[in-house]
Amino acid sequence: MNNSITPDYLMFVLALFFIIGVFTTKFSSRFGVPALILFIAIGMLAGSDGFGLLYFDNPSYAQFIGIFALVVILFEGGLSTKWTTIKPVVFPSLVLATVGVLITTFIVAIAATFILDVTWLEGLLFGAIVGSTDAAAVFAALKGQNIKNRLAATLEAESGTNDPMAMFLTLALIQLIVSDEQGIWNIIGVFFLQMGLGLLFGLLLGRIASWAINKINLDSGGLYPILAMGFAILTYSVAANLNGSGLLAVYVAALVIGNSDLTFRHTIFHFNEGFAWMMQLLMFVILGLLVFPSQLFTFEIILNGFLLSFILILVARPLAVFVSTLGFDYSWQEKTLISWAGLRGAVPIVLATFPLIAGLENAQLFFNVVFFVVLTSALIQGATISPFAEKLGLTGPKKVAPIHTLELVSIGKANAEIVEYTVSDETPILGKSLVEIDFPPEVLINAIIRDEELVTPYGETTIQTNDILYILVSKKRKKELKKTLGENGLSDNN
Repeated sequence: MNNSITPDYLMFVLALFFIIGVFTTKFSSRFGVPALILFIAIGMLAGSDGFGLLYFDNPSYAQFIGIFALVVILFEGGLSTKWTTIKPVVFPSLVLATVGVLITTFIVAIAATFILDVTWLEGLLFGAIVGSTDAAAVFAALKGQNIKNRLAATLEAESGTNDPMAMFLTLALIQLIVSDEQGIWNIIGVFFLQMGLGLLFGLLLGRIASWAINKINLDSGGLYPILAMGFAILTYSVAANLNGSGLLAVYVAALVIGNSDLTFRHTIFHFNEGFAWMMQLLMFVILGLLVFPSQLFTFEIILNGFLLSFILILVARPLAVFVSTLGFDYSWQEKTLISWAGLRGAVPIVLATFPLIAGLENAQLFFNVVFFVVLTSALIQGATISPFAEKLGLTGPKKVAPIHTLELVSIGKANAEIVEYTVSDETPILGKSLVEIDFPPEVLINAIIRDEELVTPYGETTIQTNDILYILVSKKRKKELKKTLGENGLSDNN
């Protein structure tokens, strides 16, 4: 980064990035272009090959920002993942995240070795870099889509757990390239150690974080999201510093926290959703600044990028999915969609900075080709997931907004909440009048929104589909209320 840039100028450019980035999301949803493409384009246009607003060529800074952003994004993704939804697909998702990544890595490695004219180890390194799907891209692409819950859960669980595998392979292969002292058996042992420690620290710190959020009486509700984010960063750093997988630890901790009965749950979730968007925008813009279009859009990079993208999307990923899901109850249509929805995004670009920092001979070539592969994957696959799912008949009913909790005041001062609940066709109280519903004590429906109009509830008011109920409930009656509404608990609905 240019040392002559003043803090005031940097703040101005940062403000432009955020404002323009937010507005581009409207174009993203309207034209079906993934937001990450537009964020990257902002960075490329702002760089020295574009309008020259900011010169940036420091892969170490980009790597730090990228990893920090991945921690935030994985944490938000884990928080919003229902355990009841992913529990049935845990095993196939883990096989996809491990065996699937290995198969993808080897197939792409064979192609990269010949297409890029590099050594076998360097080809494996390239395959490892692009071997995993990207959590940020997959979470963003699936959010709000009506793809069947089982498939969406498989994709989200896979993308949340395969980043550690790709990072481990990338770092291990760099070590093998720069030094032949590490043996293959030693690497396998390190892998199981990292994943085991990541799982252990994730479970442990997730439980500690849930306990702390509920037990510590803070003066302001706005401090609870910061406390939760502090535990997310702590989980990553503790696991990483003790030779565990920090990314896996963060995702596991987020699953534990998100599926716990939390105070100030709604505040925590919305803060993390906004923070994840901010970090996603910043990460992709920074990665866009790091690449120079004059080096990227050359005939050699475009040709090699297209060839490797073709092999990754149409050969390696489908083979990895179909082999990894053998023995699991997925139809060929479902396997096809899982193959197509294996988006590449920020993770491969962040991983491509490791060879740059290590000073490998073909590091810049790898970075440029990886960047092109990510652009191709996001543009072709990211923009077509929903229509492709419809063609395969894998879309479900339109998703309705989940239950949200609006805390009245800090826990310890008033032990009550207002619950916002959207009535669906499966809701047990549908079609009943309020006097017919056996609500628990200390529960009161304050208001009903029907067809965007306020309905004042009284005894004979009948509950209809898509009604939004605002229910005042004491915390001790919350689980009873959820049983009445046909839900498993607040932890499943955010």
